[in-house]
Amino acid sequence: MFHVKQPMSPDAHDAAQTVFADRYPLAERYAALLASSGVDRGLIGPREGDRLWERHLLNSAVLAELVPQGCRVLDVGSGAGLPGIPLALARPDLSIVLLEPMARRVAWLREVVTALGLTVEVHRGRAEDPVVRAEVGGNDVVTARAVAPLGRLASWSLPLVAPGGRLLAIKGAGADEEASRDVAAVQAAGGAAVEIVQCGANIVHPPTTVIVVRRVAQRVPRLAKARRRKDR
Repeated sequence: MFHVKQPMSPDAHDAAQTVFADRYPLAERYAALLASSGVDRGLIGPREGDRLWERHLLNSAVLAELVPQGCRVLDVGSGAGLPGIPLALARPDLSIVLLEPMARRVAWLREVVTALGLTVEVHRGRAEDPVVRAEVGGNDVVTARAVAPLGRLASWSLPLVAPGGRLLAIKGAGADEEASRDVAAVQAAGGAAVEIVQCGANIVHPPTTVIVVRRVAQRVPRLAKARRRKDR
């Protein structure tokens, strides 16, 4: 299939060459798929074509700065494969699963993964589903981009993170307010203190804002807590 190269600024081109290295041609193919079948099938908005690299690919790929070598990564609510596919392109050392509930998106993701020859698994399901948690839980890192407010995202996603692992949520300008508002919900889901980090300061402008939450404990259901108090 013929793929049309997507426009980017000279700075973005240099950054993409650095971030994706020898897999840059695959990143080009992914950008072309996003702009063609991704738009046609509703995975990405039709106005996003001119800013795919800066707003989507590079914005997602710089998350690699926060992911240790050889990690098991689950991308929750992957949608068009963001940030999971750019992360897989930039970091072939990672074991990545894309989790997406919508059948049409899952079908597209599987087509893209096959077209790019990536060793990435695509799993259909919702993060809050106990069956899904049993199937794809225990991850070193869980990523999410534009999925849900932090409190709800933490309740869905932290149970999928192994103790000591981290939730990395790409957020926008309201990250500080969201982190302050939802700190109690994050702790109730088993998370530690919330940290806000800027990624890719020399690669994307503005840098990618990421809320980082380390999982410290398994959430204890309220009924179980009540029973413990009664037994004392």
